[in-house]
Amino acid sequence: MGRHVPAVTRALDILELFLDGDGTLSAPDIVRKLQLPRTTVHELITTLTARSYLVPVEGQSGRYRLGVRTYQLGSRYAEQLDLAREGQEVARSVAQTCGETVHVAILDGSQVLYVAKVDSTHAVRMVSAAGRSLPAHCTAVGKMLLASLPEDQLDARLAPGTELVAMTPNSITDPAVLRSELANIRSAGIALEQRESNADVSCVAAPVRDRSGRVVAALSISVPMIRWSEERLAELRPLAAKGAADLSERLGHRAL
Repeated sequence: MGRHVPAVTRALDILELFLDGDGTLSAPDIVRKLQLPRTTVHELITTLTARSYLVPVEGQSGRYRLGVRTYQLGSRYAEQLDLAREGQEVARSVAQTCGETVHVAILDGSQVLYVAKVDSTHAVRMVSAAGRSLPAHCTAVGKMLLASLPEDQLDARLAPGTELVAMTPNSITDPAVLRSELANIRSAGIALEQRESNADVSCVAAPVRDRSGRVVAALSISVPMIRWSEERLAELRPLAAKGAADLSERLGHRAL
């Protein structure tokens, strides 16, 4: 493996900071978060702005947001990723059937990255977006994806001393408890999240497979607690499974 270029690493570190919060940052914010010299940060911001990766925030002097070039790169990536395009279409169909919010997500280290999302038709809905990341162990899609990992890859993510962050009081923070739940998910072929990433929302998720049969994503249906019940869950389980199977078929998977 070749040597990393420090200047490029720092520039990418700056861009990745904009993935969190409200999407705007000032030079002092970046200096504080990355512990870089002010001169270095100003030079990098100037370069990224000149190349349209960052743009000044209108009406907020000294603050920046991601520029059009990052959107163009993301759009090109999405165009090349069949999963994102096909996932959006399947999610739309599932959402039209159940009226709830539908997500498609992939595993990114210990996080899940949402690559497709269609909103609920109800007035009360969950706030989320494609492109957002969440701790995998706190979500139905994430637990489904973790449960599908080979044992060695799961062990690497749950090595001794691993800390599982809590997003709500219901989040699983004990690796042993998580392993037990993942075992149940493997047996059931379906994953549940009950107010673990959002105290007002529960979800059900199913696995999405590629042409080789490997689990590459998960599809979930998210429901605010005001509409959640055992009866509603019984309705949504097969719908999530069917949606995931439809997306798998679009990706070339053929069920036996």
